[in-house]
Amino acid sequence: MEMRIDFPGGKRVTSTYKGFTVETDQPKSEGGDDSAPEPYDLFLSSIGTCAGVYIVYFCESRDIPTQDISMTLRFERNETSHLMEKITIEIHLPPAFPDKYRKAVIRAAEMCTVKRTLTHPPEILVTTTGEP
Repeated sequence: MEMRIDFPGGKRVTSTYKGFTVETDQPKSEGGDDSAPEPYDLFLSSIGTCAGVYIVYFCESRDIPTQDISMTLRFERNETSHLMEKITIEIHLPPAFPDKYRKAVIRAAEMCTVKRTLTHPPEILVTTTGEP
């Protein structure tokens, strides 16, 4: 599997994968144009949307409507290291959501591949190519 990363100018960086291009930028305070989300914002979004799709799968398999379900992702960042110390996903279920599935929908969200990857992080290697 391979993803292409390009640098179209300024502080913008894009990734292209499976025919989709994802744009990122930095805020004006960091020298960017604030034209797209920061890469870290997309990282946080990927956690929430990944958990969300597992909730969709869970509900669809039980014919539970999802239009009144939402989630809030909250995070606490260490001001010194700038790394996340805690991420909380709160699932907002409508009153009509079946009580017998409330714990199960949490387990479904916890199956998120992004979350599981963070729990068992991969080795990340950075290399260069080309002539010096």
